[in-house]
Amino acid sequence: MDVRRRSEKPVYPSKVFAADEKPLKPHKNQQQEDNNTLLIDASDALPLPLYLTNGLFFTMFFSVMYFLLSRWREKIRNSTPLHVVTLSELGAIVSLIASVIYLLGFFGIGFVQTFVSRGNNDSWDVEDENDEEFLLKEDSRCGPATTLGCAIPAPPARQIAPMAPPKPAMSMVEKPAPLITPASSEEDEEIIKSVVQGKIPSYSLESKLGDCKRAASIRKEVMQRITGKSLEGLPLEGFNYESILGQCCEMPIGYVQIPVGIAGPLLLNGKEFSVPMATTEGCLVASTNRGCKAIYASGGATCILLRDGMTRAPCVRFGTAKRAAELKFFVEDPIKFETLANVFNQSSRFARLQRIQCAIAGKNLYMRFVCSTGDAMGMNMVSKGVQNVLDYLQNEYPDMDVIGISGNFCSDKKPAAVNWIEGRGKSVVCEAIIREEVVKKVLKTEVAALVELNMLKNLTGSAMAGALGGFNAHASNIVSAVFIATGQDPAQNIESSHCITMMEAVNDGKDLHISVTMPSIEVGTVGGGTQLASQSACLNLLGVKGANREAPGSNARLLATVVAGSVLAGELSLMSAISAGQLVNSHMKYNRSIAKASS
Repeated sequence: MDVRRRSEKPVYPSKVFAADEKPLKPHKNQQQEDNNTLLIDASDALPLPLYLTNGLFFTMFFSVMYFLLSRWREKIRNSTPLHVVTLSELGAIVSLIASVIYLLGFFGIGFVQTFVSRGNNDSWDVEDENDEEFLLKEDSRCGPATTLGCAIPAPPARQIAPMAPPKPAMSMVEKPAPLITPASSEEDEEIIKSVVQGKIPSYSLESKLGDCKRAASIRKEVMQRITGKSLEGLPLEGFNYESILGQCCEMPIGYVQIPVGIAGPLLLNGKEFSVPMATTEGCLVASTNRGCKAIYASGGATCILLRDGMTRAPCVRFGTAKRAAELKFFVEDPIKFETLANVFNQSSRFARLQRIQCAIAGKNLYMRFVCSTGDAMGMNMVSKGVQNVLDYLQNEYPDMDVIGISGNFCSDKKPAAVNWIEGRGKSVVCEAIIREEVVKKVLKTEVAALVELNMLKNLTGSAMAGALGGFNAHASNIVSAVFIATGQDPAQNIESSHCITMMEAVNDGKDLHISVTMPSIEVGTVGGGTQLASQSACLNLLGVKGANREAPGSNARLLATVVAGSVLAGELSLMSAISAGQLVNSHMKYNRSIAKASS
């Protein structure tokens, strides 16, 4: 690539002009050619003519885009993750990047050429005769042109600064300028600056200001200025921040909106329930609603509570395994257990110790306390009672070393066989008999097909996968949606979704018996997120808001049965869709926007 410099020739020829003779103006075409020689010819660096190179890259760009869009559409239809890339797709992406870089460079050079060319035309053309006369008059200091023969001197050569290399895109290298939203007052602006500078801790805004909403607003603005990222889509208005202070969420900057749908009515134990489900997964509410319709048309479902007991399992250590075994025998002794139960029950008017299950690992002892907790989910309640018992045992066994109040033998928020076998929270079984005509008309499938699918998918398939408590189609979908809507702890969806779905043909093979057994549903109707306005409204819709003063614990137990009944409806509908081959079509209809579906 060569850069041609302009010739050092004078604009006007060195000629003596008569007094009445005017110099000739430079020709425009010649001047334009001179200007063009100052620019870099981009095509000099290309092995092919410019028009062929442009055509090649345009063709490659559109061909690769069509190929990738086609592949992505197939992945979406087949529920294949988009980040799983084949070798051909990787090559297409590399080609796409190369073509985009070339096209951006091509259009960028064209723009620079146009800009420089226009600038040269404006500054180099001499159109006004007055300008020529001005130049002649300025040169008259050399003497009269007619007698001294003073030639008009050539103007100094135009100095062209080398073109600076284009700066890289800001999004790739430079950090974007921080977003600054004017504060509502000068005082707030000062507080924002102090937090940004680290003079005021962000977590102390509520206590310093005495206004939780104002603290959240200031904290949100601080985050925007520190990170340079916009939080415009995160709402701040319309939420009671005082209701979460000290119990639900620390250092809030807004809240996330999740739509709530209604499935039902669910006919359960002779009562109708409209089940609120908070989810962003399309088709989930519609599918569960279809299951509720099938259950309702068949006379409803029956749900039985098997056990009710929250657990906490501390880990203690002794100098020898013998001493650990002695404590095990101590807590398992019926007489000693009565003493420990009295100590435990003093921690709360609702907590009642039911049993202690022990396990030894060498000289370490794990004691799994099981107790009822009223209408609360009960984790804090049982932990407080366990601490009382540990303090009491410390006096009886001074050589006992408490490793931790939770030794994971509980087991909380983790898949564990102990929860699957022994249960945790509410253990529930729910069943229904779906009539043959309902299976055909509402569920669009056959009884025999459902029974076979359940055997091969939920039972055999899960066993092949080594599932732990996952012998179902999608119990966690329904559990999570109901948990979020009613203010439960979403993390406890892990053990609460333990479920085995059973299907069997009854009444001479005409009707379908379906059941779900869920040994560890962990729910409550008081405490935590249940007190928030939206979640409280959903609990009120189910008729289980707050504590039941007449029969403590009955609201939480009723909520657990509603969760199990909703899972029963969801399992019935999804299994029917799979059996009838409707799963993909239904998700294409309900789980994708119109814009996506048309692609």
